[in-house]
Amino acid sequence: MGAKKTSASESGEPLPLSASDFRIYNRMSEQMEAFITDLEILVKHSHFRLTWNQLWEACESKKKGALSARQMIMMGLQFCSQLDFHHSIEEQHIFPVLAKKMPEFRKELELLSQHRQIHAGLEKLEHYLEKCRSGEEDMRRDEVKRLMDGFGKVLWTHLDQEVKTLEAANMRKFWSLDEMRRLPM
Repeated sequence: MGAKKTSASESGEPLPLSASDFRIYNRMSEQMEAFITDLEILVKHSHFRLTWNQLWEACESKKKGALSARQMIMMGLQFCSQLDFHHSIEEQHIFPVLAKKMPEFRKELELLSQHRQIHAGLEKLEHYLEKCRSGEEDMRRDEVKRLMDGFGKVLWTHLDQEVKTLEAANMRKFWSLDEMRRLPM
């Protein structure tokens, strides 16, 4: 009788995935990077990075054609709202399922801790921008930058780490192909 094929080589390394299997295992990583909400609002990690960079550049820019104060306020508030909504979906619908097999998604560990740190920074930024929108405060670019600085490092780390955690090489350690097909998202 012939040797049985396994998912690991004799050296213990995983065997290469077929293109089809790779797509199944990598689906959640790709979708996290290109997340579309039920409201068809494009809310993906690359979108958060782009918006962050636009706000950051506007904080430093004194050039003609830079975002106006009103544009910065509205963009900043939209950024806060979308990121908060994105995290809510993850925490309520995605992470609990993943946490059944993946320790990275358990409440006491890093990814959810990062959410809490990011949310604290978002609340401060949103509160300030709301005061600016209502006219209670004048919008100061240096203050927006200071508030963004308060959670920027953890946000960027989180955006990268979350997508990396959901890549095929890691997902196949925890889930079968059949299980991957049934995962939400």
